[in-house]
Amino acid sequence: MTEIREHARQLRKNPTDAERALWGKLRLWQLDGIKFRRQQPLGRYIVDFVCLEKRLVVEVDGGQHAEDANYDSDRDAWLREQGFVILRFWNNDVLKNIEGVMTVIVEKLRSTPPSLILPRKGEGKRLRGGAKFRVRAESI
Repeated sequence: MTEIREHARQLRKNPTDAERALWGKLRLWQLDGIKFRRQQPLGRYIVDFVCLEKRLVVEVDGGQHAEDANYDSDRDAWLREQGFVILRFWNNDVLKNIEGVMTVIVEKLRSTPPSLILPRKGEGKRLRGGAKFRVRAESI
């Protein structure tokens, strides 16, 4: 597990432009007083941003995600099993329409009740029935 933590640390030190821009809007409880973490290990995966209280994961995807569709779908399935809701945005959307991205995140936060039970360190399964939410050409 220390390898994944070290990898997360490296990702935090070297964010993409889109991740940096979005983190500027999410950090320090400035979004409805909700705490987000960035480059957070969850199980064997690292998510770009997560609000543990609302069980909301926000991913910022570059072109490599089009090539890694199977990995992303396995990862999303595991996260949903753990009770997370996933929002995905393309880098381009974050960089060119950050206010639109923020509107979608705020709407999802406000429509999601707080998780009754947060996982303790080292625990994985806390089911709460999350649904996948994509902000792309195909929308659920």
